[in-house]
Amino acid sequence: MANHAPEHPAHTGEIAKPNTAWIWKTFWVITAITALEFAIAFVMPSSTLRNSIFIILTICKAFFIVAEFMHLKHETKGLIWTILVPMSLLIWLLVALITEGNAIHKNIF
Repeated sequence: MANHAPEHPAHTGEIAKPNTAWIWKTFWVITAITALEFAIAFVMPSSTLRNSIFIILTICKAFFIVAEFMHLKHETKGLIWTILVPMSLLIWLLVALITEGNAIHKNIF
């Protein structure tokens, strides 16, 4: 009969330390971007520039979250480009729609 017992005794009492440094780094980066958004919200008057800054900062936070927590930065370049190209086209579409919507709104009213 075969012996299925391990040849080397298990190391008891050794638990690897958790690597939480990247979680704290992510927390502080997202907190800083959010604080910047709040500062802009209270300092700048309402305008298209302020809305554009909010959109850019929100997209930066989204990219950072996807890269860190969904591990996109560790994937192959092909998959990264498959996600980034449609996202950039969507951003371009949003900018075009906001610009045209403001132009039509100014001409009608």
